[in-house]
Amino acid sequence: MTTTTSSGHAKGAAKPAEAQGGRRRARGGQALASERREHLVRLAGELFAKKGFQATTVRDIAKEAGILSGSLYHHFDSKESIVDEVLSSFFDELMAANRAVVERGGPPRETIAELVRIAFGTLEPHRAAITVMQNDWNYLKGQERFAYLTKAEDEVEKMWVTAIREGQETGLFRDDIDPKLTYRMIRDTIWVAIRWFQPGGRLNAKGLAEHYLKVLFDGIV
Repeated sequence: MTTTTSSGHAKGAAKPAEAQGGRRRARGGQALASERREHLVRLAGELFAKKGFQATTVRDIAKEAGILSGSLYHHFDSKESIVDEVLSSFFDELMAANRAVVERGGPPRETIAELVRIAFGTLEPHRAAITVMQNDWNYLKGQERFAYLTKAEDEVEKMWVTAIREGQETGLFRDDIDPKLTYRMIRDTIWVAIRWFQPGGRLNAKGLAEHYLKVLFDGIV
């Protein structure tokens, strides 16, 4: 049987202030753990981009983070889980933005222009993910857990090809080009920019996208 004190609180029960303090400490601990996890993902992403995913070991990541290899397993069960976070956050953002453009249903030229701007806009915030995608795509997409990479690639291709064909049907784009080949040439020239684009240079990502659109739509003559 629970007894009460003269103040009316159950004897042995946590007081409201004490309970609130416990909850605050728990939230604070969760926030710190989340920040630590994000920090590890960023460090690992940079290593994957620099050394390549296959060449980077768990020990490399732990050393870069200043922790023991075993401590890394408190946050991730494998380096595949880490690169999964690097890539999935990139693709989640990219696909959401692309779908929003397509759903607005604008003219084909504007749809393609927006898709180009979105792609160039990811070069800075997702530099590591794009570099990993460039260097380790064939290796990663062969694993079941990364099946979403191929699905996303197919969905993006469909968006582009549809917009190009609509432009051809309305006479906006020339009809003697192959839509799928055209998309793939555009795609590759955008993503390969990660190898030479330097943030803080003469053109930022937005300026780079606008310059690219001039060349894409108007040519150089």
